Amino acid sequence: MFIKPNLVSNFSRHLVRVCVVQQRHMAQQQTKEFKAKIQGVPEKMRDNPILKKIDSPEFKSIFSEELLTLVDIFKKYNYELRIAGGAVRDILMNIKPKDIDFATTATPDEMKEMFTAEQVRMINPKGEKHGTITPRIANKENFEVTTLRIDVRTDGRHAEVQFTTDWQLDANRRDLTINSMFLGFDGTVYDYFFGYEDLQQRRVVFVGDAAVRIQEDYLRILRYFRFYGRIAREANCHDAPTLEAIRANVEGLAKISGERIWSELQKIVVGNFAEELVLEMINCGMAPYCGLSQEPNTAEFKRLCTALKEFERPHHPILLLISLLNSVEDAMRLHERLKLSVFERDLALFITQQRDRVDVDFHTLTDYQKLCLHPYINKDYVEQLLKYKNKTELYKSLKAWNMPRFPVNGNHLKERGCPKSKKMGLVIDQLKIIWAESNFKISADDLLDKHLPSILESLNSPPLTPKKKMKTTE
Repeated sequence: MFIKPNLVSNFSRHLVRVCVVQQRHMAQQQTKEFKAKIQGVPEKMRDNPILKKIDSPEFKSIFSEELLTLVDIFKKYNYELRIAGGAVRDILMNIKPKDIDFATTATPDEMKEMFTAEQVRMINPKGEKHGTITPRIANKENFEVTTLRIDVRTDGRHAEVQFTTDWQLDANRRDLTINSMFLGFDGTVYDYFFGYEDLQQRRVVFVGDAAVRIQEDYLRILRYFRFYGRIAREANCHDAPTLEAIRANVEGLAKISGERIWSELQKIVVGNFAEELVLEMINCGMAPYCGLSQEPNTAEFKRLCTALKEFERPHHPILLLISLLNSVEDAMRLHERLKLSVFERDLALFITQQRDRVDVDFHTLTDYQKLCLHPYINKDYVEQLLKYKNKTELYKSLKAWNMPRFPVNGNHLKERGCPKSKKMGLVIDQLKIIWAESNFKISADDLLDKHLPSILESLNSPPLTPKKKMKTTE
């Protein structure tokens, strides 16, 4: 029997729809069961989550042609789509959001079927296991759309999720009330847990039980402090039960990777109330889990926070952390925990090694210019050292200084019989020091004629060894 190809195609699509409906029914049943035993549900919830409608310039500014196309596709297939999380918070604060996340009642399979039918390309397939599909509309703009979810199992780092169509349950799994709101494309604000009031009062609190939210993902401890710096009006108006929950769960940070911790710390130390927040974090017992010693150098940290007010922003985040280090060994421990970049690691080592030499071995601009020429040191490191030690005028002078070009290169050395090897780098380093000592005035000929021979001789001389004791015969 011959079956027409289009009938096979229609039958396949019908089977997919049947499977999706069955999956949705099972998910709804599981959601009801889950809702009955969910932990950490806030005591205060709105009877009606529809709060208000907005029509602000920041809200209007997000509507590109591509976004309107995305909204129309979801309407066409009768799935709900809303703006979620941080973008809602920013719009309500009259800030144009940099990134917009979307939430939907459609499952990943339903979205894939829908976008395939509309001939919309999808990218980033790795996101699907988390419920996120990324359509690229008109080959111009990408949108991350995530199915509403509930956490059915967590280990303090990652969550095993289950899809749902319940907006309240999805809001409940989010970290802070100010990040748990949704925004419809008609301007309707949906707020289940009084996040809007918290935002108006610049209050930063977890959704429901702070301990439960933290135990779902211990990185939320750091996220709390980051958002406090962004939202709060005053430096020390923390919610007392929140700090208690943080102290009780701080050991969970040991489960979190150094890269994730450093990503959050970088934003905290250069944000609002950085000094007060870092001191509070140390007071909560977080220092050892962030790569710091049990007793960080808080006095030096306070001094640096004050000193940096005299310098232009932005500051390297690592500079603030360096002030909390007591030794070079502390710098290496910090690197091992946070997996610093090469620049960050080397700057931490450089400053912890050199900071006590300022005003002892280094006094003038020339001293710092010479320091720039030393092996494994560059001008940026020295500028950061001057910022660290609050040498404003020397910092400005060094920053404005254009380092002259070193007049000798590898070809010059080869012409003078220097073999191409690791020694060539050592020779150049020695010549640079001599050049710097002359205030960068000595010529290439003088360096090569007067100084190169003695440098080569010293490098070629074998190290002194004790003379062997001659055997004697009796």
